[in-house]
Amino acid sequence: MNWTELLQYWKIAIFGALCLVAFIQIFYYLFFFTRLALYKAKPKASSQTHPVSVIVCARDEAANLAKNLPGTLIQQYRTTHEVIVVDDNSYDDSKYLLEEFQKEYKQLHVVLLKQEAKFIPGKKFPLSVGIKTAKYEVLLLTDADCVPASEYWMDKMQQVYDEDTEIVLGYGAFHKKKGLLNKLIRWETFHTAMQYFSYALAGTPYMGVGRNLSYRKELFFRHKGFTAHNHVASGDDDLFIKTAATKSNTKISVDPDTFTLSEPSKTFGQWMKQKSRHYSTAKFYKPVHKFLLGLYSLSQFLFYPLLAACLLFYGWQFSLAVFGIRFLLQAFVYYACMKKLNEKDLYPFFLFFDIWMFFYYLVFALSLVKKPRGRW
Repeated sequence: MNWTELLQYWKIAIFGALCLVAFIQIFYYLFFFTRLALYKAKPKASSQTHPVSVIVCARDEAANLAKNLPGTLIQQYRTTHEVIVVDDNSYDDSKYLLEEFQKEYKQLHVVLLKQEAKFIPGKKFPLSVGIKTAKYEVLLLTDADCVPASEYWMDKMQQVYDEDTEIVLGYGAFHKKKGLLNKLIRWETFHTAMQYFSYALAGTPYMGVGRNLSYRKELFFRHKGFTAHNHVASGDDDLFIKTAATKSNTKISVDPDTFTLSEPSKTFGQWMKQKSRHYSTAKFYKPVHKFLLGLYSLSQFLFYPLLAACLLFYGWQFSLAVFGIRFLLQAFVYYACMKKLNEKDLYPFFLFFDIWMFFYYLVFALSLVKKPRGRW
């Protein structure tokens, strides 16, 4: 075989790799992501209101509590409910601020922790204390830096429950602000939500976000809380869902009234630290989820380098045809999903964000092998 023939085989191999990667991507869009794009909540024959315990864990979060907690305390909810704030060894003015809130809002209960759990890093110990303190079966979890998007967050999240439901996954969005960093953060948040909502709809739930998550208290104790992963600082949300969620007991809510909103990171460095901590738990996912998530990420990472190589060394007509098929499918899925999650302002830039994911994976790849940090 001479060099000319070898080069021709190499070009064909590159184009074949592009087609394979594109096929994998198309499979994920058709099998998983169209489920969210086409999702419509089934109307319920009858509705029931459940007593709800909202739990917020906070450490040195006085400023965030002052700004966001009123949004939880003024929820329009006609049935019995409580809001529990676990003040985890704060050194700021959280204690005094919460005392003032208690004077006005009788449904607010404060749990004051004055001692660290030595062998349980992160948020899991204070959250466990909050869950044990809760009076009611339906738990609704959020963070001190989050505010409900509407006064009906509590009501509409609990409406998703039926006899078989034990977990409800919500959307934890970020406030829309000017600047590229804000759009990158919101894109990544949307893209992650598109995956975990779609996987849940496909019957293989693998994660939720602690900014907006609900489950039954009995489920928590049945699975012995966070015992299986107490040694990991993160994972009070995704690793618990990995353990407790099943095809039949998990539902999602994409009603805009059930969203929560958080302040995004102000610098790229802050965002990197935050995401590195979150991704450090991925190594503890179930093998099937690690495979599915890893294959999708790998196909995203390889697509544009292979496309560039094919445009340079292979027939550009065939290369652009592969790109065009994938692009049209993406355009439909992203538009429908962004509309559901109230992120339509990102849609005109989805091609830029899709290319950005190549660099995103380069930046955050090391997080998967790093040891998780011991603080939350």
